[in-house]
Amino acid sequence: MTSTPPPQALQKPTIDQLRYVVNHYPIIDNHGHNLLLPTQLDTIPFETITSEAQGRALRDTFKSLPHLRAARQLRQLYECAEDADWEEIMEQRIEWLRTDPERLSQRCFEGTHAILMDDGLAGPEKVYPYHFHDRYTKAPTKRIVRIETVAETIMSGILKKARDSDLDRASYLTDTWTTFTEEFEREIQEAIQDYDVAGFKTVICYRTGLDIEPDYEIAAKDVGDPFERYVERCIRKRKFRIERKALNDYLVLRTLEILSEHLPHKDALSKPLQFHTGLGDNDISLRESNPAYLQPLIENYSMIPFVLLHSAYPYTREAGYLATVYKHVYLDLGEVFPMVSRDGQKTILREAWEIVPGSKLLYSTDGHFFAETYWLANQQFREVWLELMIEYVEKDDITPHQAIAMTKDILFNNSNVLYDLRYQTDFSEVAFKSLAWDPKPPGSSSSSKAPPFGSVPPVLPPAGSTARAEHPPSSSSSSQAASFIPYHLAAPVARSDTASPLHAPTFPPPPKVAQVYDVQILDQFLKDNPEVKFVYVEWLDYMATIRARITPIKEFERLIRNGERLGISQGNTGTLQNDGITPVVNPIGQIYVEPDLRSLRRTHKKDPLPSATVFSFWRDEAGKPIRECPRANLETLVHDLQYNHGISLLCGFEIEVTFLSRNDKHIQNPFSSTTSTTKTEPYTPLTTTHAWGTLTPEQWLQLPLLAEIVDALEGIGIEIQQFHSEAGKGQYEFVLPPFPPLLAIDTLIQARTVISQIAALHGLRATLHPQPFPGIGTAAHVHVSLDPPDKDMQFWVGGVLKHLSALCAFMMPESISYSRVVDDSWTGGTWVSWGTQNRETPLRHVKDGRWEVRCLDGMANMYFALSGIIAAGLLGLKSSPADGGEVFEAKDVQVNPSQLSPEERELYGIREKMPASFEGALGALERDSELKEVLAEGFVGDFILMKRAEQEMLGKMDEEERRVWLIERY
Repeated sequence: MTSTPPPQALQKPTIDQLRYVVNHYPIIDNHGHNLLLPTQLDTIPFETITSEAQGRALRDTFKSLPHLRAARQLRQLYECAEDADWEEIMEQRIEWLRTDPERLSQRCFEGTHAILMDDGLAGPEKVYPYHFHDRYTKAPTKRIVRIETVAETIMSGILKKARDSDLDRASYLTDTWTTFTEEFEREIQEAIQDYDVAGFKTVICYRTGLDIEPDYEIAAKDVGDPFERYVERCIRKRKFRIERKALNDYLVLRTLEILSEHLPHKDALSKPLQFHTGLGDNDISLRESNPAYLQPLIENYSMIPFVLLHSAYPYTREAGYLATVYKHVYLDLGEVFPMVSRDGQKTILREAWEIVPGSKLLYSTDGHFFAETYWLANQQFREVWLELMIEYVEKDDITPHQAIAMTKDILFNNSNVLYDLRYQTDFSEVAFKSLAWDPKPPGSSSSSKAPPFGSVPPVLPPAGSTARAEHPPSSSSSSQAASFIPYHLAAPVARSDTASPLHAPTFPPPPKVAQVYDVQILDQFLKDNPEVKFVYVEWLDYMATIRARITPIKEFERLIRNGERLGISQGNTGTLQNDGITPVVNPIGQIYVEPDLRSLRRTHKKDPLPSATVFSFWRDEAGKPIRECPRANLETLVHDLQYNHGISLLCGFEIEVTFLSRNDKHIQNPFSSTTSTTKTEPYTPLTTTHAWGTLTPEQWLQLPLLAEIVDALEGIGIEIQQFHSEAGKGQYEFVLPPFPPLLAIDTLIQARTVISQIAALHGLRATLHPQPFPGIGTAAHVHVSLDPPDKDMQFWVGGVLKHLSALCAFMMPESISYSRVVDDSWTGGTWVSWGTQNRETPLRHVKDGRWEVRCLDGMANMYFALSGIIAAGLLGLKSSPADGGEVFEAKDVQVNPSQLSPEERELYGIREKMPASFEGALGALERDSELKEVLAEGFVGDFILMKRAEQEMLGKMDEEERRVWLIERY
C-alpha cells in the first residue's frame, strides 16, 4: 500500500516549467483580422508586417529594429539559409505560397486556440470570411463587430440609388436618419444575440479621436447638421466613410446605450467594446489617441467592458491606470508585437504591469492580412514575456508558480472569462513530485541553477479538458501538450537517457540551408515503385526537343536528399534540334537542372529500363529561378494570374498524331540532316481507308496498337478520355483530361513520348508534323477553362485576340505550320477573330469560361505557347476597367469570316488577317513590346534568334528534305 506524500514533498515549479508553459500554452487571440485572399496578396506591401508607415515612409522600415528582428525570425519560418537577405527571404516565401500555402498558414497559427476577429478591416472582395480561419484553430473563430463598418454598410445600402435631386425633398434627410438609426440599432441588437459575436469595436480613434462626448443626450442633439453634410457627400462622391466628429461620437454613444439596454441581468456586464487606442498609421491623431480622454465615458457606462487595444502605445501607462482603477476596463497587449523592438516590447510590458492586475491584461496579435503577422506576434510575445518573468522570479518579486498562473491568465483565461467563451484548454498540466527527479544529483554541488530543460518531470494527462468547439480539431492537433507547441517557438530540449514518453517533447532545430526538394514525394514514389532503377531527368529546350540525362536511382536519390542539381553548359540551351550552333550559344557559364518531383512518373512497362521520368527547371548557381526557363516562365505567369487576379486555369490538350511506316530504301538514316534524292515516297500512312470518326476494317485491324498505347498510358497514370480517327490518312486523336497548366503540359509530353515509343516498337513513326501529306492538317488544339469565368472576355478578347498574331510565333513555330492557315478547312481560318462554336475562327468560344485555341500545332514548345497565351490574357485583364464594363470591338462571329464582305467584317471588329508565314509571325512578335515585356525580353530575343538560325538551316534543304527532317523530329 502506498501513501500520498505530504504537500512539502511535492517539488515546487521551477523556471524550466515556467519556460515550458510560456512557450507552449495555448492562446486565445482577443484581437485579429482576416487573411487576404490569394488574389490580393500583392496589393499590400509585405513590409507592413512590422510598420504602420505608408508610402515613402515605408522605405525606411528596412533599417528598423522591428524589421531586422522579424527578418531573422522569418528565415526560420521559411526554412531559409541563416545568412539569407530580405530578397532571398521573399523568394522563399513566394515558393511557399506557390507550393504549399496551406502548410505555411498552419505553421503560422500553431498554438492558437481561438481568434476573436474584427472582420471589418477590409471588404469580402479582399479577405477570407472570418469562419475560414477555423481550419487553423482548435475552437471556432468569433467575430468582433466593427460599428463604423456596420454604419457605413447601412448607409451604402440606403443611398445606393440616391441622387442630388432627392436632397430637395423636405422629408428626405429625416427619413434617411430614421431608416439609418433603426437599421443600426437592429444590427447591433442582432449582433448582441449572435453566438458567433464575442464583442464590438470602434475605430473612432482613427476617425475623430478619443475625445468623445460622454453624454448621450448631447451627442444625439449635435449629430443633425453633420449627418446632413455626410449624406450630401455620400450622394455626390459615393464615399461612405464616416469621419465627422459628432456622427462618430453618436455611433459610439448609441452602441453603448444599446449594450446597456441588453444586459443578461442587472449585475452582469455586457459584451465588451474594444477601442483602438494609441499605435496606428498617419491617419491617426497621435495626441487624441491617448485613452485618458475616455475617462468620462468610462465612468458613464460602468456595465460595459472597455478593452483598450494595442497596448495604447505610446500611452501604455495612461491605459494601465484606467485598467487599474475601473473594474470594467482591460488593457490589451497586442500590435506592439512585432511593431516595436525587443527592448521596446519589454518596456511596454513593464509599464503595463506596473500597477495593472494580471487579471486585467489580455493578449492579442492584431494579426492581419498575412498569416506571418500572427506567427511573429506569438513568437515575440512568448520570447519577451519569458525574459520578463524570469527576471522577476530571479529578483524574488514573484514565484515561478505565480508567473505560470499569470502566463495562463494573459494568454487564455482572461479573454475566456471576459468574452464568456467558456473554452477549456487541452494543455497537459504538469505535476511536480519530489521523486520525479532529484534537483541535486549525486556528486553535484548545491546550486540554484535550474536543471536542463530535458529533465522536466513527466507530463500528466489533463483531467477532462476539451474545448467547446463547433468544428473538429485540425489534423495537426492532438490531446497532448505537444499539439500546442509552435513549430519554431520551442526551446531546444536536451534528451535524457531515462526520458519517459511523457516528458516534454523534443524539437529539432530548423535547417541551416533552404530545403530544395519535398523529399516526401520521392519517398512515397520509391515505396510505390521499388523496381525503378533509373530516372530520365528531362527538360524541354527552345526548339521543343526533349533533352535528358539518365541517372541511376541511387544517384538520383542522393542528389535529391542532398539538395543538389545537375550542371549543364549554358551553351546547350542555345543549340538546334541537331545541336547546330546559333547566336544564342554561350560556351561560358552553367545552368543547373533541378528536377520537379511533382512531375515524377513511372515509365511504361515496355521501356527497356525499369525507370521513371521527371521534368526539370533551370536554376542559376545560387539556385534562383532563371526567367528564360520554359517551365519557370510559365509558372511565374500562372502565379501572377492566380494570386493577382484570382483566376485559375485548367487546360485539356488534344493529341493529333499521324502514324507512318517508313520506306527504308528511301532513308538509310532517318536522323541525318540529309536524305536520298530518290522520288520514292518515304512514308506510307498506317491506314488509307480512313476518314474522321470512321472504323473501317483496315482501321479495325489497328485497334490492338491503339489499345496498347492507351493501356501503356493508363499504366503510368495518364487517363485518356477518348480516342478516334481524324480526317487524314493514318491520323488519330487522343484526348487528355484537363489539368492545371504545368501538369497539363508535363502530362502532354509524357503521353506523346509513350505514343511515339510504342509506335516505334511496331516499326512506325508517330509524327506531330502539321502537314505530313498534302491535304492532311495536324493540330494540337487546347481547351482552356477559366475559374471563375466572369473575366473571360477581358482575358481572351481583350488580351489573347489582341496579341494573337505575335502569339502565332510560339504556337505555330515552323514555316510548314502556316499551310494550315487556310479558309473553309475547319483549321481556324485566316482572320484574327473569335466565335462561339465557330471552327473557322482561331479562338473558339465553347461556353462561359471555356475556350479552344485552334491556331496551335504539335511543333510548339507548349510551355512557351501557354506562357504567351497567359501573358496576353494578363495584359487584357490589366487594361480592363475595374467594373468589367468594357465593350470589345471584336464581336462574336456566328458565320465563316471569309464569307463576309469587308463592310460586314468591320461590323464584327475583324480588321486583321492571321500571319501567312512564320516570318510574318516572328515580325509580329518582335513588334509586340507589351507582350515581350510580360514574357521577359531576354527570353523572347533568344527565341527569335534561334528560330531564325533554324529557318536558315532548313532553307538550305529542298522541300522534301525539310519534310523528312521535321517528321523525324516532331
